[in-house]
Amino acid sequence: MIQIRKVSITYKKDLRELVSELSFVLNDGDKCAMIGEEGNGKSTLLKLIYDKDLVADYVDYSGEIILNQSVLGYLGQELEPAEREKSVYDFLSAEPKFLESDSRELNEYAARLRVPVQLLYSDQRMDTLSGGEKIKICMLRILCRRPDVLLLDEPSNDIDLKTLLWLEQFILDWEGPLLFISHDETLLEHTANKIIHLEQIRRKKKARHTVKSLSYGAYVNERSGGLQKQEQLAKAERSEYKKQQEKFLRIQQKVEHQQAVISRQDPHGGQLLKKKMHAIKSMERRFEKEYEQMTEFPDVEEAIFMKFGETRELPAGKTVLDISLPELKAGERVLARNICLRVTGSEKICLTGDNGAGKTTLLKLITAGLLARTDIRAAYIPQNYADPEGFGAALRVTPVEFLAERGDKEEITKIRTYLGSLKFTADETEHSVGELSGGQRAKLLLLKICMSGANVLILDEPTRNFSPLSGPVIRKLLAGFPGAIISISHDRKYLAEVCDKIYLLTEEGLRLAE
Repeated sequence: MIQIRKVSITYKKDLRELVSELSFVLNDGDKCAMIGEEGNGKSTLLKLIYDKDLVADYVDYSGEIILNQSVLGYLGQELEPAEREKSVYDFLSAEPKFLESDSRELNEYAARLRVPVQLLYSDQRMDTLSGGEKIKICMLRILCRRPDVLLLDEPSNDIDLKTLLWLEQFILDWEGPLLFISHDETLLEHTANKIIHLEQIRRKKKARHTVKSLSYGAYVNERSGGLQKQEQLAKAERSEYKKQQEKFLRIQQKVEHQQAVISRQDPHGGQLLKKKMHAIKSMERRFEKEYEQMTEFPDVEEAIFMKFGETRELPAGKTVLDISLPELKAGERVLARNICLRVTGSEKICLTGDNGAGKTTLLKLITAGLLARTDIRAAYIPQNYADPEGFGAALRVTPVEFLAERGDKEEITKIRTYLGSLKFTADETEHSVGELSGGQRAKLLLLKICMSGANVLILDEPTRNFSPLSGPVIRKLLAGFPGAIISISHDRKYLAEVCDKIYLLTEEGLRLAE
């Protein structure tokens, strides 16, 4: 069991409060999902619980973190640069408990994680592993510590559908407390039995949290129903108040008129009117008190708003892509053979397959050809935001500078308005791109292609960094895009709601998924 008591977290740079007096308890069997919009402090809180030194440079905190001598296992969102260059064996050996484990224990861990034992002793660099292999090796290093509590930050990122199903079962089978962050709504729906929702309301001036012992689906439904009921009650109370006010004002005006015209020769009538006016003033004070006690309209951190600018619709018969490859290679290694893919009009297609099958390699080949064409306007968002097609060297500029093409006043004003609709504060628009969260960077890249007028989008894992609350907005946006979309995704809701065709990449080529 671990306990969090009245923990508050504040950014050192702008003194913005990320978390305010959060308290919760995690017991054995709790699979607690932490949700909230991008940049709300979820990863920071997870790091703080694991090791205060990981966040000491950029936040201050108060409150108590009571671990009760628990051994924590922590999976970060990304490997440190130095760790990426290590061999698998050197990476695992950095955990002393790995070297202390005997072969029987390591065989058990490997079997549990479904990885070949020989991979544990491999000289292969960590940054060359597939997403699924990488997370499993990281989890094996964690399990060697024999943790009582698991803290997982985006374990579902960059893994294929097969590994996602494995991860779901792993979470369900874990007997101790488990706290995790994920943007995969299906994973949340299948595993979480407790929710911590971190919000930034009043234009990110106030931090708020909700802790509920509910499944994710039940929490979303309860929250939606509660907000709707609160809004209806607030409207009804104000409607009734308005009617009372109108009636009150008519009485007040009538008495004021009578006071103005009454003869001084009628002192008794004057006294009665004075009493009436006193009663009216008492009524007015009562109304003011009732108004202060009315149900407030819901103050929530709304989902982002985004739309495409002027996009020229593609004719239904327009050939967007017609590619035929005898072989798909990564260096000298042949990944797949006999690849054929044709996309016409405003089709929205998605490539899936096992990690390491070559999906990103194929998409980059497709991208190079489409970006060079003049009869269409293509835009690309890579999986790795540091790629030249992502931010490249632009991590040091501000979001406004990254988005601006001309730099004139009209364009800058428009960009600031767009950023506001994506829940960027005025302070955040002055931060460098490198200081933003992964989700905020995803918003910037998507906004850039929305402003570009592109009619062909090439997207590598487009929903991977959006919160589960923003996810439905992004899927609706892409489903309604008037042009073509060629994408890679393992997001099951994206596949179901956006894609017209889903292709599975295998060693024998592409085939339509069932």
